[in-house]
Order: sequence, then C-alpha cells, then structure tokens
Amino acid sequence: MPTGRLSRACPVEELLSGERLMTPWQTALPNKVLAAPKAHIEHAVRDLEESDYLALMSVVRKVALAVERVVEPERTYLLSLGSQQGNAHLHWHIAGLPPGTPYRQQQFHALMTENGALSYTDAETSALGERLRAALAEG
Repeated sequence: MPTGRLSRACPVEELLSGERLMTPWQTALPNKVLAAPKAHIEHAVRDLEESDYLALMSVVRKVALAVERVVEPERTYLLSLGSQQGNAHLHWHIAGLPPGTPYRQQQFHALMTENGALSYTDAETSALGERLRAALAEG
C-alpha cells in the first residue's frame, strides 16, 4: 500500500514500519529497492551515531534478505549513492542481479540507466511490494 511519492516516478511503499522503502520505478535492474530513513540524513558515516548506523544497516540487510528470498538473484548489490547536487538524502540501493546476466553486463553496468531502463506499472510495483512485505514478515 503506497504511503506517498518522492517524485512522480518514484512510488514509496511502507515495507517496514518506521522506514521509507521504495520499490522499482525506472531502473536498469529489475527487483531494485531503495531504503531511506524518514529523518533527513545526508551522510552515511558522519551524520549517524554508530548505533544509528548499525540499526539502519540492519534494516538494509533485512530488506536485502527479503529481495533474495523473493527474486533469487545471482548476486545482491548494496550501494549508497547520491549527490549533494542531485539527491542529498541518504539512501541505499538494494538491487538483485538476475541469474544468468553476462559478466560484461554486471556490476556498475547493470545499475546504469544509460545502458537501458525498465519501466514498471503500478500493478508490478505493488505486486513486488506485497511479495517483499510477506518475505519481511516471515523474517
């Protein structure tokens, strides 16, 4: 069940209580989720106390494990990207690499929309959100 939008193209799903998690919108990889704290934080290391950083990483790990259970990727990528000029809010990319992806199309190549982007319908986004919520509930 969507709880808001960060932008017109980015549906926000409440997958875990207290955390803002976004299911795919337009991305180069299927089954990509963004995890962002609700509080405005800009820097992953210097803006968080160690306990807060570890708590956030625990959420990222839980979501990554749910992605692995739901989509069974060959590898799961975890990245904290962003820019003070473009998106200064701390967020983590959790992206499952589809099995069988040729080596030359893996790693950064797989994440770059310059190499092609996938569009998701609202129904596809909601379906993935439901599957992830179920996997998170199972633990």
